[in-house]
Amino acid sequence: MYKPELINSLKGYTGKKFLQDSIAGIIVGIVALPLSIAFAIASGCSPETGLYTAIIAGFCIAAFGGTKVQIGGPTGAFTVIIYAIVNNPQLGFSGLAAATLLSGIMLILLGAFKLGGLVKFIPYTIVVGFTAGIAVTIASGQIGDFMGLTPQFPLTALGTEYTKMPGTFAGKILVYASSLGTINWYSFIMAAVSLTVIFLWPKVTRKIPGSLIVIILATVIHLVLNHFFGFQTTVIGDRYKIPSGLPVPKLPALDLNTVQTVFPTAVSIAVLAAIESLLSAVVADGMIGAKHDSNNELIGQGIANIFSPLFGGLPATGAIARTATNINNGGRTPVAGIIHAVVLLLIMLCFGQYVEYIPMAALAAVLIQVAWNMAGIPAIRALIKGQKSDITVLTVTFLITIFIDLTYAIGIGLMFAAFFFIKKMIDLSEVQSGNRTVVTGIKGDGSQEQIDLPSGVIVYEIDGPLFFGTVRKFEFAVERAGTDVKVMIFRMRNTLYLDAGGIRALEQAKQACDRKGITIILSGIHTQPYMLLEKTGMAEKIGRENIYDNIDAALERSKQLVNK
Repeated sequence: MYKPELINSLKGYTGKKFLQDSIAGIIVGIVALPLSIAFAIASGCSPETGLYTAIIAGFCIAAFGGTKVQIGGPTGAFTVIIYAIVNNPQLGFSGLAAATLLSGIMLILLGAFKLGGLVKFIPYTIVVGFTAGIAVTIASGQIGDFMGLTPQFPLTALGTEYTKMPGTFAGKILVYASSLGTINWYSFIMAAVSLTVIFLWPKVTRKIPGSLIVIILATVIHLVLNHFFGFQTTVIGDRYKIPSGLPVPKLPALDLNTVQTVFPTAVSIAVLAAIESLLSAVVADGMIGAKHDSNNELIGQGIANIFSPLFGGLPATGAIARTATNINNGGRTPVAGIIHAVVLLLIMLCFGQYVEYIPMAALAAVLIQVAWNMAGIPAIRALIKGQKSDITVLTVTFLITIFIDLTYAIGIGLMFAAFFFIKKMIDLSEVQSGNRTVVTGIKGDGSQEQIDLPSGVIVYEIDGPLFFGTVRKFEFAVERAGTDVKVMIFRMRNTLYLDAGGIRALEQAKQACDRKGITIILSGIHTQPYMLLEKTGMAEKIGRENIYDNIDAALERSKQLVNK
């Protein structure tokens, strides 16, 4: 039964909680201001569309979603899709509105039919690959504003004539390369200094984001330098006009022809919104030790993506960075997300006219820093230490995202992941003796033998490979651990294969057990899983003293830990 987390959170709600949520909501609202504007501009849309999205969708995601602390709004992941739609003469912004509304309906249906768990079947390597690809695309789109370039259209590059800024990665690079002679050194220095300040600011404080500081300082300093010395750089007001209120709701055209045209795009938006929002929810769960309802969250995301285009907004989803900011500043209920939306509305109503003075070079620096954070360099480094199949899936997804299309990247990435998994399963079945059928799953008392377990010790047997398809079952094992459990033994005698998703599951299990004060012990581990644990550094995190090749040694170790 659908029940928004807001209703659960209001039970026993106190003035102290409201104060904490208010402080967090105000801070996140201020943080979201430059990001919302920057993402809208990067998507080829006017700045106010980003603000409309953060206000309307941010409110809906908090009020109707299935998480306690999720902050929603426009994100960098959508910029590639949005840019392609709004620059398509057959679609434009009205086509984007129709696609967004349809994606909202799809998200509601996914949640209503309890399909939230299906997102977990997308391999970790694909998520990392297309996220990194989006990051590169975002960064490449900011080169012009970062360097103050002014391409003179039409122009010809490598035999191709461009009449406007192309939407493709390669096209943008060619146009920028052909326009290097138009560089504005004042803009370039402003952007470079802004980017440096953003990266160094956390050493000063993490309470106030560097992006906000940079936007304020760059705007004030440019106004002074422009007034006294005549320095010129492009500001938001040179390209856009910021309105002083929300527009009148308007239903986009949804005739049969429009629906057929935008349907593939709507699917892309829905899939991406589901993936990013649930990834953000999982991260938030780890930070506050809670558990979200993925199906209710998808319904909340769907409602947000229905109302956002009605008010001229963009596609929206849960934003990991803003959600983390909310948590770090004390937000613990959806009230903080609602306050964040109200704060943005007040800022737009009272100070919207001043947004027009923000330099585009400073916004470019903010977006490049966002792209750097999205790229997931630590995750990529960990994956390239693993097996070749994971590296191949990562690389293919990354390259297709950049040079072709995000939707194709996910689809082809899934095909490669499935191919490598099937191949690995065939290889492993050839090694096994007899005609034993491997049943994938996790069971609490997996064997017929009698095991004398010490008090405070629990054993789970992983029967079959631990890969992206069985990760959720693995998570259930950790969730079922009671407060009296001190040691959890994962018996892996029948686990012949482990992939990046399995490593990720082990890492998340380790984090969850650490919060509960539970020590993880691995028993009966085979060669391939152990070699991957060593390559990725997971063996060191678990502790080599907690990894054994038989259950007897693992039980002896558990007795030592329990009797400490």
